[in-house]
Amino acid sequence: MKFVILGFDGPEGEARRKIHRPAHLAKMEPLDREGRVILAGPLTDKTGSLIVIEADSLEEARKFAQEDPYTINGVFQRVEVHPFTQIFPKTTSPSAPSR
Repeated sequence: MKFVILGFDGPEGEARRKIHRPAHLAKMEPLDREGRVILAGPLTDKTGSLIVIEADSLEEARKFAQEDPYTINGVFQRVEVHPFTQIFPKTTSPSAPSR
């Protein structure tokens, strides 16, 4: 199942983000290697981050979000986790023509 994680930065989020980014990326990398990160990155209006991951359950996705260094170290003041159904981009089957 896919889940959206929305991390909303706290008042010192931007400054703390710079300090804790290496640890945050280290936490994301194993999931990315497993092909479980659909997309992730900071919101360009500097309000937080969007992460879309594959997880076995809502509890697993929540645990991942709560154990993220950005959450633990106060970059994120608030974190929301929501189940997500991906419609686009559509996945193509091996017999489908490529675009």
